[in-house]
Amino acid sequence: MTGIEAAVRDALAHVKDPEIPVCTITQLGLVERVDVGDDAVDVTLLPTFVGCPALDEIRIDAERAVAEVAAGRRVTVRFSLEVPWTTDRITEDGREALRTFGIAPPLLQITYPCPNCGSRDTTVEAPFGPTPCRTIRYCNACRNPFEGFKPKKEY
Repeated sequence: MTGIEAAVRDALAHVKDPEIPVCTITQLGLVERVDVGDDAVDVTLLPTFVGCPALDEIRIDAERAVAEVAAGRRVTVRFSLEVPWTTDRITEDGREALRTFGIAPPLLQITYPCPNCGSRDTTVEAPFGPTPCRTIRYCNACRNPFEGFKPKKEY
């Protein structure tokens, strides 16, 4: 990895997701590829789902961050659907940030532990939350609602 590529990846690691500001796009696993050439830096990101309303804001924020370290190179940030994003791409740091934010990190299990009290006595209240990749869940133990990412097979 070149010095510029490392600087670009570091810059991307500071770009926050506008819908989940405790997570960066790197923690969520959106960064698919970084290509550094003599006169250009091309970044490929993966959307969490096709109709994500935050894509323009993420692209603009990523372009701005990369331009600061690109050493005068042209910067292009694009989204690709060639490789599907799945919740498996979320880093361990990202999963912990989601939990502390009140969103249950995705699991391959049917039950999700409550991010507030840890109980597994939870149910799905609504199949779609604020975005199509999340659900609204309810904890029967502490009686709090919470969001959870859908497992990759559900979206």
